[in-house]
Amino acid sequence: MDILILADGHSCGMVASGATRDDRSAATLPNVLPLDLPHLSRLSWELGSRVVDDATTVGRWQSIGSRWTVSVHDATSETVVVETQTPAGRQRYYGAIRAELDAAIDRLEAAPAWQRTE
Repeated sequence: MDILILADGHSCGMVASGATRDDRSAATLPNVLPLDLPHLSRLSWELGSRVVDDATTVGRWQSIGSRWTVSVHDATSETVVVETQTPAGRQRYYGAIRAELDAAIDRLEAAPAWQRTE
């Protein structure tokens, strides 16, 4: 387990690391999102919301025809936080590797059912 230290010097929870795609406990994004990130960690709501409050938003997209949204926030130079919001307003947060996300954003931008809002 890794501990994420926030910019203000406080730790705010733990993030599991080392999960593989074959691991049944590996985090996955909801199927509605056209993103495939092989190394993903699910973050607690408390940790995710604190990180995104202090982070720069890379981009925000909304599903056309539904109220799903996905936002990407810089966490560190090598890590981003992916924030999803369901039509019911539930937020989930995931830690991802920045290098893997760059290619995934290209697929999201090309997806006809998603549009960038920021």
